[in-house]
Amino acid sequence: MAKSVDDKFLTVIQKNTFYFFNSKFEENYEGYINSLKETLLIVKNKVETDGLKKEIFEWLLTEKENGLRALLALTGFSNEYLKRLTTIIRIVDNPELNSLVFKEKWYNETSPDNIQEWSDSTILKNIQKNEYFRKGLVNIFFEGASIPFLANTMPLFELKKLSISKLKFEIPELIDTLIRYKEKGSYSGMKGNNPETVVAEILDRLGITFETGDLSELITNAPDNKRTMDFIIPNKKNPIIIAESSFLSTTSSGQGDKSKTEISIDSLIKEHYPNAIFIGFVDGIGWYVRKGDLKRMVTAYEDVFTFHNDELKRFEKLLIETFKK
Repeated sequence: MAKSVDDKFLTVIQKNTFYFFNSKFEENYEGYINSLKETLLIVKNKVETDGLKKEIFEWLLTEKENGLRALLALTGFSNEYLKRLTTIIRIVDNPELNSLVFKEKWYNETSPDNIQEWSDSTILKNIQKNEYFRKGLVNIFFEGASIPFLANTMPLFELKKLSISKLKFEIPELIDTLIRYKEKGSYSGMKGNNPETVVAEILDRLGITFETGDLSELITNAPDNKRTMDFIIPNKKNPIIIAESSFLSTTSSGQGDKSKTEISIDSLIKEHYPNAIFIGFVDGIGWYVRKGDLKRMVTAYEDVFTFHNDELKRFEKLLIETFKK
């Protein structure tokens, strides 16, 4: 017999678990957490006894099953960011960085233009099988912050995690790690950390107005295919430049769908706003390693910019030439 609405309502209220947890899973995961803690205590003891040596952390990565996880926990460096950094090291050809990580001793890919991001298992395999990759990884945590290329490429929030003081287990640095763990979500979600903010600042500095949202002609004529636009310059009533931003720091299966969507939007804009130009800000390592999706993506725009300083200046020049005549 079907229950009444009140009965179903009371079931949820009276039998609410508040916080569901699986006891078996909790026990297993607590064992994993305890393993990381004990591993780091061993490392701390070695550092206090023998002094700070790279060999200690090479031992950690080689001999301890969760050694890499322990090192990341100590420094606050995320596993995902390590994967991004490994990809960047493989892509760029910076002599000082190459020397630091012994790149020539472990890098043998023949088509860097078609580079694919390494999986967790591939990174762990290289740590175990290639001593130079392992030594280079340790060097990153010891000396990475002193490499100009990394200092100019990595956000300061992440660069600060590559600190010798963290490897010494110094209390202020451990507190710094805790704070960065806690604030990572807030940091990532803040408006000021959004690359589109840079575009808005350029427009504001030049005194050029813009709006965001739906284009009226698309609402009327293509309601099922319209999408919110990032920058409609100078306004929705008379758009001259329509700009979309896609900065991807990770790869995703949705990148192909995104490129298809942008191509369809380009067709609609050409049909309903023939005097407007459609441009894109497409940037980030996520696009770099998915070149097939990237090629499809850029076909949607009349011009494409990145957030590199040179490209931002080129965008500013486009604005000046368009609106300051």
